[in-house]
Amino acid sequence: MQPNILWICTDQQRYDTIGALNNSQIRTPNIDRLVANGVSFERAYCQSPICTPSRASFLTGMYPSSVHGCGNGNEYWAEAAPLVTALLADAGYDCGLAGKLHLAGAEGRIEPRPQHDGYRVFHWSHGPHARWETGHDYADWLRQQGHDLAEMLEHPQDTPPELHQTAWCSDRAIDFIEADHGGKPWLMSVNIFDPHSPFDPPQPYMDRFDPDKLSGPKFRESDLAAQAKLSAIDFQTVARRPEDFDAKRIQAAYYAMIEQIDDNVGRMLDALDRSAQMANTVVIFTSDHGEMLGDHGLLLKGCRFYEGLARVPLIISWPDQFLRGARRQALVELIDIAPTLLDLAGVPIPKRMQGKSLAALLRDARAADHHRDAARCEYYRALNPAVRPGINGAFATMIRAERYKLVVYHGHGIGELFDLERDPDEFDNLWDDPELTETKLDLMQRSFDALALATDTGPEQVTGH
Repeated sequence: MQPNILWICTDQQRYDTIGALNNSQIRTPNIDRLVANGVSFERAYCQSPICTPSRASFLTGMYPSSVHGCGNGNEYWAEAAPLVTALLADAGYDCGLAGKLHLAGAEGRIEPRPQHDGYRVFHWSHGPHARWETGHDYADWLRQQGHDLAEMLEHPQDTPPELHQTAWCSDRAIDFIEADHGGKPWLMSVNIFDPHSPFDPPQPYMDRFDPDKLSGPKFRESDLAAQAKLSAIDFQTVARRPEDFDAKRIQAAYYAMIEQIDDNVGRMLDALDRSAQMANTVVIFTSDHGEMLGDHGLLLKGCRFYEGLARVPLIISWPDQFLRGARRQALVELIDIAPTLLDLAGVPIPKRMQGKSLAALLRDARAADHHRDAARCEYYRALNPAVRPGINGAFATMIRAERYKLVVYHGHGIGELFDLERDPDEFDNLWDDPELTETKLDLMQRSFDALALATDTGPEQVTGH
């Protein structure tokens, strides 16, 4: 029997923001339920540290460069590979979406939908922005409730939690969960905008935190010089000391947004229980990429590959079928989600799909805790220099092996090499360390090989031609 799929994807959530996964400063009892009832992949990496290319990759199971989805705000989705939701819809799934899609730009316009995305139900809301007069389902819904989104955004802290975009996405998901699907299995994509900036949770959630009691970002004074060397490499902010941008208050707001997400995850899980569908529903919790949150003096995102930005939560639960409470240390990539879903649904995995199914790690306690020798991440002119002052159009790649992480900023003759065993917070760049020349060259070759092997060579050749 094909399982239902509840796929919750937040926006810009770091890997280290879940209570049950070693963060004692945040309360996430409902995500913790998924941890207890499923498999947590504690070393999961996105394939680009920015929205559109990351979503292009995990929705197709291919690297952004293979599906022409490298920019954060493409004019349109290139249709270079089918979305996993379309493949599942073609196999009989009833698919719905609430929240973001972001396979194309949505700055000041309604995002154009792909030709075939598989979604029968489509409640689009790029985020809680008042940039669209019509066609923004969240804003339209607020008007039906007698509220104006533009006015609410003047004082976002006063937004009642039940009217927040996070709750709206969850409401639409609950409606879909409890709907009649005509006997079909279903997939619901819940693409919440938070904890994306601006860091503006409703006040009741902000009141849960005392910023002075939080740990603050990972920062050393040497970070300012390290980031100055990367000044020509695109990023949305310039490195500063944490006290110069009130980093602990931002951390508190960020955690508050995640706690609001957690409350709504609980509402969706309760809907599965209430409708007696939990036993046949795979629940995925993940995010498209992380957030620097003040680490190394940086906020937001761009062309960097620090753990807080490239590493994301990935929890997959199906209590009657998968391991419970398993915490996997295997290196995995978000492109592994698409083939996993096809595998679980009994749908053939296209040969061109570059991800690899996680099914064995989900089901078999005896399976070796290994999936990939290394995880890759790429950034190819993701921020558009034509519309962003100070953006140059950087190109960079990352490969993270068991111990070391190598980053190459192409065309600049500079890079980073971190020993994640001795320096997990990535303060000491070993790029110029002569004792690690062999390690650096080995990782460069592996990265170069992976880049070449990830090339989409097009349709298979016809025998004899």
